[in-house]
Amino acid sequence: MSEQEMIDFGIWREMDTDITEEENKKAALEASQGAIEELREEGIDVEWVSTDVLETPESDSECAYCHYRAPSEEVIEEHSERAGLPVTKLTRMDDQLGTEGAN
Repeated sequence: MSEQEMIDFGIWREMDTDITEEENKKAALEASQGAIEELREEGIDVEWVSTDVLETPESDSECAYCHYRAPSEEVIEEHSERAGLPVTKLTRMDDQLGTEGAN
């Protein structure tokens, strides 16, 4: 695998299916992992960090907020297309707050 600079991205996904159901969570995870593996086989690095599933009582759509690392937005978009997952909003995460250094 090449030494590509990895950038953190946040992806807001408005899902067509109820992502809070375990079967749908598993299917989305398997699709994502399959797309990651395909890209890696092509020498393109992409890393899934985490996903938060959000229930929206006032809306019919279910949402997921995903954190990935990749060398570019185009790689994130390609991954999502291969996995069949929507990208409602894609944001580069430049600075992150965490507990390190907090007093």
